[in-house]
Amino acid sequence: MKFLDQAKIFVRSGDGGPGSLSFRREANVPHGGPDGGNGGRGGDVIIECQAALNTLIDFRYQQHFKAKNGRPGMGKNRYGPAGEDIVLRVPEGTQILGEDNETVIADLTEPGDRIILASGGDGGYGNTHFKSSTNRAPRRADPGWPGEEMWLWLRLKLVADVGIVGLPNAGKSTFLAAVSRARPKIADYPFTTLHPQLGVAAVDEREIVLADIPGLIEGAHEGSGLGDRFLGHIERCRVLLHLVDGTGDDVADVYRTIRGELEAYGHGLGEKDEIVVINKIDAIDPNEIDDKQAALAEACGANVMRISGVSGAGVTDLLRRLVEKTKPVADDSDPFTGSVLDIGK
Repeated sequence: MKFLDQAKIFVRSGDGGPGSLSFRREANVPHGGPDGGNGGRGGDVIIECQAALNTLIDFRYQQHFKAKNGRPGMGKNRYGPAGEDIVLRVPEGTQILGEDNETVIADLTEPGDRIILASGGDGGYGNTHFKSSTNRAPRRADPGWPGEEMWLWLRLKLVADVGIVGLPNAGKSTFLAAVSRARPKIADYPFTTLHPQLGVAAVDEREIVLADIPGLIEGAHEGSGLGDRFLGHIERCRVLLHLVDGTGDDVADVYRTIRGELEAYGHGLGEKDEIVVINKIDAIDPNEIDDKQAALAEACGANVMRISGVSGAGVTDLLRRLVEKTKPVADDSDPFTGSVLDIGK
């Protein structure tokens, strides 16, 4: 399945059905009075978050979504049926934005979240509604109210515990493939990964979700390379796993390049917890590993772990560290830890 993280769609709710202008006509009832029923309400356009989805690819092949109109009212005080709603299903982490692609209308992060994008129009009143003590035979019936229509943008931001960052060819995809069942493309050239990948890693009966994004280069926050488009996918991550290729000449400079891009991008990426790891230690001269690890630790101001995604050295210890970092903080003041969607507003 192809990955698509952005789509523009047009939605339109249904029009309300018109009311009926009708009078009761029966033998021996010369003044039967009005009996026109009301029109049905137009259908809504609803968007729903589902856990089974992980891409917006369905919206590449269909961009226009229109709910059904309400049916007209009929004589004998028969009300018109309401129009059928239309439900759009999107993955967790989908944002709904206005036509300007900037105004956030909603952010769907939990499976089952539902919002009404466009409300259907109310049905028109039939002439029975206008009957009164002074107007016994009203000849008025209202048309239905029109529905709403708008252009919207859907933007997917992956929901993961750990976001993997680093320069192209830093070994991110190799690491993801080593610790999970994800099978990203792996090759010895930059930008092998062209779209984000998700994988679930397990250690000590605990699981964490990792997100691998295309490699970052200098100027990524301004659109260079592929990083600008995909940095949004790690905004929701609790921890950043910063992989540095240990076979490079200046690991400290590589680290500072990526950190500069994260801080320039903003949106809280520069403040997230970070675990810095020197990768590919199986391909480094043993006499150089300690020196490069020390240089990297000085640049980041924290302890640096070292692993090899190919041989598996240090991978289990790293996963345990990630599990510890992503463990939710318990709040003893409130025993209720669930989330409530307030639909009364």
